Amino acid sequence: MPAWMTEPFCAQGSYEIVGRVVAGGNIAVHLLIFLAPPLSLCVCANAQALLRARVNSDCLTDAAGSRKLLLIQWENLIQATQESNVNIPQMADTLFERAGNASWIVVFKALGTTHHLMVHGNERFIQFLASRNTLFNLSNFLDKTGSQGYDMSTFIRRYSRYLNEKAFAYRQMAFDFVRVKKGAEGVMRTMSTDKLLKGMPTLQSQIDALLEFDVHPQDLKNGVINAAFLLLFKDLIKLYACYNDGIINLLEKFFQMKKGQCKDALEIYKRFLTRMTRVSEFLKIAEQVGIDKNDIPELTQLPESLLESLETHLNTLEGKKV
Repeated sequence: MPAWMTEPFCAQGSYEIVGRVVAGGNIAVHLLIFLAPPLSLCVCANAQALLRARVNSDCLTDAAGSRKLLLIQWENLIQATQESNVNIPQMADTLFERAGNASWIVVFKALGTTHHLMVHGNERFIQFLASRNTLFNLSNFLDKTGSQGYDMSTFIRRYSRYLNEKAFAYRQMAFDFVRVKKGAEGVMRTMSTDKLLKGMPTLQSQIDALLEFDVHPQDLKNGVINAAFLLLFKDLIKLYACYNDGIINLLEKFFQMKKGQCKDALEIYKRFLTRMTRVSEFLKIAEQVGIDKNDIPELTQLPESLLESLETHLNTLEGKKV
């Protein structure tokens, strides 16, 4: 394995990488994804082409520097997914292969890259991931090489679970909650009752998996965790916007729902209230680590009387005394 794949977002000196890259066909392919700074992605439809890339960079070990380099790297990969001759399954398989490594550094890079491409890459990428029966099987991952390996393994298990849940949500809904249109004319605000009652639990599960990353401010001094947290933060903002849209739609439809639908809707609303507290805690951490306050939404506490009204209506439908 190349040296840069086992270094913590730090590359010193030069590496010359030579390989064959094929965009399609049954020929054995080695897709070159350079995850060490500065990123280079070489794609060629000619199976016989030998591609060379030289990587030169200074060592950056701080969180801000590591994050900046990662963003540059990921941007190049995003552009690659837009090319019609790029083999998306092969790109994904390369990342899955990296995620099977024993080193937490290698695995975290693969997860972060996958996450960024799911959000910003061509939609073919997340569609392919959603079509797979399994994505990342890292629930028992443990890097035993040192104390840092043990600590970071916990975050890898949590992060991979979120990405699995994100892909599963796409499979269930046929769209990405992060990408869809928000607001009055958005997908969740205009969704039918049946689809809404099916979609909201799926959205809630994805949010739960994200919040279970459960990071603390001191953990974010690590550049790898910091980069992952920033991606999760951006996802959460958009997921919560969808969540809020869905709740508004749910409340608007509630008093026209059938009894069984009202019961399901009430449970969804109650879970929404409990998640508001957890989302608020996550956003406080974002503020503590320097994310611009203008990028952090303010959560409005809903009146208790609203919950009481919903419960009263359901009790009436069930014939209970109010």
